[in-house]
Amino acid sequence: MYQESGVITKNHALQEDRENDFRQYREEFYLQPGVIYLDGNSLGLMSKRAETNVAELMDSWRELGIEGWTKGKYPWFFLSEKLGAMCAPLVGASSEEVIVSGSTTTNIHQVISTFYKPEKKRTKILADELTFPSDIYALQSQIRLKGYDPEEQLIQVKSKDGRMIEEDDIIKAMTEEVALIFLPTVLYRSGQLLDIERLTAEAHARGICIGFDACHSIGAVPHYFTDWEVDFGVWCNYKYLNGGPGSVAGLYVNKKHFGTLPGLIGWYSSKKDKQFDMEHTLSVEESAGAFQIGTPHVLSLAPIIGSLEMFAEAGIENVRRKSLHLTQFMADLIEQELTGLGFSIGNPKEDERRGGHICLEHDEAVRICKSLVENRIIPDFRPPNIIRLAPIAFYTSYEEIWDTVQILKRIVVEKEYEAHSKERNVVA
Repeated sequence: MYQESGVITKNHALQEDRENDFRQYREEFYLQPGVIYLDGNSLGLMSKRAETNVAELMDSWRELGIEGWTKGKYPWFFLSEKLGAMCAPLVGASSEEVIVSGSTTTNIHQVISTFYKPEKKRTKILADELTFPSDIYALQSQIRLKGYDPEEQLIQVKSKDGRMIEEDDIIKAMTEEVALIFLPTVLYRSGQLLDIERLTAEAHARGICIGFDACHSIGAVPHYFTDWEVDFGVWCNYKYLNGGPGSVAGLYVNKKHFGTLPGLIGWYSSKKDKQFDMEHTLSVEESAGAFQIGTPHVLSLAPIIGSLEMFAEAGIENVRRKSLHLTQFMADLIEQELTGLGFSIGNPKEDERRGGHICLEHDEAVRICKSLVENRIIPDFRPPNIIRLAPIAFYTSYEEIWDTVQILKRIVVEKEYEAHSKERNVVA
């Protein structure tokens, strides 16, 4: 981007900040003085709206008691559905196809228990070897619950380079033995964005149900799940969506599956108008709401409200454009300033193949991350050698990106990292 016109200077960063069309949102977040926060792909920062929303939900509990379920600014009984409708544009779905409920792993168990239906020769689940461990644990568990051996029934597509998974390799693995496919939209280490539309079309052409874990793309990359006919999807809301630690998660189910009996059922799987009839025969909700299990965690839903309002104002396409610009600026700076210092970029270069973070590789990644924290820059380490850096559209400045790259350069040139141990922290 910049390298075509010569050397990038700090003035370029300052000029970008003056012209930044997202600068008003930076004031919406609690940024700590003197700290550069680049870990929003792991935990987004707290917004002032989130603080307000939590206070409002606490007020409704204090002032309304049990009547808060149906009264107040945000009636609790319908809050998961309201947030589902607000979240739907981020994944390209109708409001009925999305619900904000549960946790990511609980929701994985829900959709896999529902859509994994091994029969005859179709008994295997297809995944990849670079996905987040929790996904694999859940898949193994669901295979066992169906009476099968995960060692035999779970296929994990291999990576050729330890960074990326080729779509062609995934498609080759779509054999007649595969009953279900579950993949990440974005690989959590390298930031590779898979071709969701192509993979879905190829799966369906072979009669295979397919779903995605969108934890590392929701809020950074627009998706069009309904148009692509994705069967189901899950995600967390505490990364790019800034919903807070342990925030309630999200779940998408294509409308063609409405009326399907969920694998895991609770009283929130019921039609809303029948839920309090207290019958022992379930009237299944004909929407993604059927895939809820129990009572929503109302106070943990609250912070998501303001965040989704910001996404509605800004538009996910604009967020994506800004994210790509920020990450490209950082990548160009890294190439300019850090060449020859042992760094390499492990994520794809093409816009259509990369998510919202930079995958910066270095043999001393653990110690460099510790040095960054010492310099009041918050990164994210992933083994074996990855420094994840996420410039966030809503609150990261170009000047912060400039400063980060200069500090990275100093840490290595002056060997500051040698003051730290090679053991990672308990929370990386």
